[in-house]
Amino acid sequence: MKQMLKEDIRQVIAALEVNLEAMSNENDCLLGNFEKIKEKFASIDMKAATFYLNCYLSPFTDKYPQISIGVQNLSNRRHGGLIVIERQDSLETLIQPGISIGAELTHSLLESIFFPGNPLHDGAVLVSHNHIASAANVLPLSARTTGGKKLGTRHRAALGLTERSDALVLVVSEETGRVSFALNGNLYPISNQGVH
Repeated sequence: MKQMLKEDIRQVIAALEVNLEAMSNENDCLLGNFEKIKEKFASIDMKAATFYLNCYLSPFTDKYPQISIGVQNLSNRRHGGLIVIERQDSLETLIQPGISIGAELTHSLLESIFFPGNPLHDGAVLVSHNHIASAANVLPLSARTTGGKKLGTRHRAALGLTERSDALVLVVSEETGRVSFALNGNLYPISNQGVH
């Protein structure tokens, strides 16, 4: 994956250099080229986030494939989701506890929790090691916005918890189906197809 990312970055650099040279010619309009470069760079960003997500998750749960399938299915159906992966910091004092689950993590269980209308779907699922510890948890909200954009409650909750702990939080947008993860108070979009 790192080699693919390096090659993609080299392609963007080469395209930028070509455009830099083309700026000498006043008759060339480069706006279309810039749009393509911007799209390529966004693709690199998503691939990198997907790669690093796997690196960040694997030391803390063996159920990464189950999380991946669940997140993909939620995304495809546009069912919102908020999944907290507990890492080293205890989250007891940061999360308002919801309903205790205490079951092995499966994609089917994740998907059923976030099914619209399910009483547990509005809060966050807490994953501890290979188990879903609880659902319908309430997370602290961040007061920040990112890039001037208004964030939804799930995204603000993901940022809020990760500003105060080393937890990793996956967010599936109900409106767009887009998947992001929050870590250390930052939000990273990931490719829905690359969540595996």
